[in-house]
Amino acid sequence: MKKIYSIIFAFLFLSIASVAQKAPTGNPANFKVKTCLHSVSYLGVWRGQTQLTVDEFLVKAKELGYEGVMLVAKRPHVSPHDYDKAARAKLKAKIDSLGLTLVGLAGYTDFTAGIDKPGIPNAEIQAAWVGEIAKLASDLGTNMVRIFTGYERPGIPYDKQYAEVVSGLKMAGKLAAEYNVTLAVQNHHDIALHHDAMHWLLKEVDMPNVLAGWDAWSPTLEGLSKGELRESIIKMKPFIINTIAADYVVHPRFNYVNNLTNYKAEQAAMRAVPMGKGIIDYKTWFETLKEIGYQGWVVYEMCEVLDGGGSIENMDKTAKIFLEYMKQF
Repeated sequence: MKKIYSIIFAFLFLSIASVAQKAPTGNPANFKVKTCLHSVSYLGVWRGQTQLTVDEFLVKAKELGYEGVMLVAKRPHVSPHDYDKAARAKLKAKIDSLGLTLVGLAGYTDFTAGIDKPGIPNAEIQAAWVGEIAKLASDLGTNMVRIFTGYERPGIPYDKQYAEVVSGLKMAGKLAAEYNVTLAVQNHHDIALHHDAMHWLLKEVDMPNVLAGWDAWSPTLEGLSKGELRESIIKMKPFIINTIAADYVVHPRFNYVNNLTNYKAEQAAMRAVPMGKGIIDYKTWFETLKEIGYQGWVVYEMCEVLDGGGSIENMDKTAKIFLEYMKQF
């Protein structure tokens, strides 16, 4: 039985590898990146941010000079609930007519949600949703879906939550494989945020189509040094198929303590700024991606309150700065 499963997964791997983003080669000479704009940038979810429809966003990405797009796979953008067979064909035709590449869909998952209610099969529900997004991705002509792990819930043993994520990712990976779709697990949620934990997690899941979308902002906010930032890429090399970029500045926060006539430091707030203007060491990041022979997309997102405001003019200006910044690579 084990041999049969090995043959099946080997077949799935060959099928997926033929269409999915290429894994790093280990040869710096193979380093090649292309620019992609994430539709979350124009979703209107952040204070003051301009919201565009999906069609408006696609035209905008083309006008700005991006080669590819990543689309949010939920309302108000591309939810499986709103896109039937005809709507999917129409959207695919629109993307193709603009000469854009649909790099992937952004799925929003939380495999530990509801874990405090054991009667609800939440991981199964989450995995089924990923399966729906994978089918949508296939219909739209892409082979990658970005997903998350899970937020850590207080009062629940960590290992129980970790195991729930493993189980959910395995179920989701199996469903995605039916559509030759690769899942890019982004280092975003609490569970397995650090590269050592994520490396372990993906080894434990052990599926050829469950890999990593590895980003620089989380390691930076974890307080990793320049050397540790580099190490996170080196360690994650076998799994990296995507990276999402954004830059931020720190806004320190303090609360006044009246009886001490003093201030107490609180968790800092983050604000988005144009690429290269923030705290993230992208020079080290991209130099290390080159070192491992990364060959894929760099997805840009404006995913916080933005310096200069959320007007369409400021957002377009910021999106263009990213393109200029990436020319050095």
